[in-house]
Amino acid sequence: MAIADVTGKTIAELISLGGRVAVVTGGAQGLGRAMVDRLAEAGASVLILDLQADRAEAAAREVGAATGSRVIAAAVDVADEASVAAAADRAVAELGGIDIWVNNAGLYPNVPFLDVDVDDWDKVMAVNLRGVFIGSREGARRMIAGGKGGVIVNVVSTAGFKGVAPGVTSYVTSKHGVRGMIKQMALELAPHDIRVLGVAPTFCTTEGNMAALEQLPERVRQEISATLSSRLGRVGVPDDIARAVLFCASDMAMFMTGSTLLVDAGETI
Repeated sequence: MAIADVTGKTIAELISLGGRVAVVTGGAQGLGRAMVDRLAEAGASVLILDLQADRAEAAAREVGAATGSRVIAAAVDVADEASVAAAADRAVAELGGIDIWVNNAGLYPNVPFLDVDVDDWDKVMAVNLRGVFIGSREGARRMIAGGKGGVIVNVVSTAGFKGVAPGVTSYVTSKHGVRGMIKQMALELAPHDIRVLGVAPTFCTTEGNMAALEQLPERVRQEISATLSSRLGRVGVPDDIARAVLFCASDMAMFMTGSTLLVDAGETI
């Protein structure tokens, strides 16, 4: 097998996801919801996975009505192997397969390094690292069974490239781990025509991020706030990240695998 040469396709054909099926974890709100919006707009059928079943179902109804694409939802704990496998099977049974798997769900706790409890550390790793592994593996298994290849997109963070404000040791560690996983998965899945990419956002104004910001100590809030005025003149919004995910998932990125795209308005320059 070999990745297709798409030279002859038009721009409209390259960006289209018509006839493809996407799964998005943490897709009920924030960055994930924006990704669902764009993937469905591009023509993909989408399965939204989220811990919050009611919110996921509402998002599925709204996106389906707005785009005309088929969008369904399921309550899933990304750290639970059986839960994720069942969701992957549902995508195959109800939507016809899996072509795109986006691992977006994540935790962002704030605890000073010396006060980090082992159980809390394990919880972050279970969602941010093991969850990405399980989702990627289950998605890849079904892509291989479908015989068409596919794309796995993992949401990293600028925290996967550097240290950040105090209190997020577990988060930074998990995101560095995801970057390494992307590279290794890209190597092992390339023979199956499965591309693996990462998208690393800077801070964006999502419901979860703003709520988390309010819980931080004043000193830490000030440090983060000082970085929010980006080199491009504004704070990031969810669609800034969703467009990058759409690019990775589409044939526009057909010759890319193993890399992580920084969508950071120059934060890491």
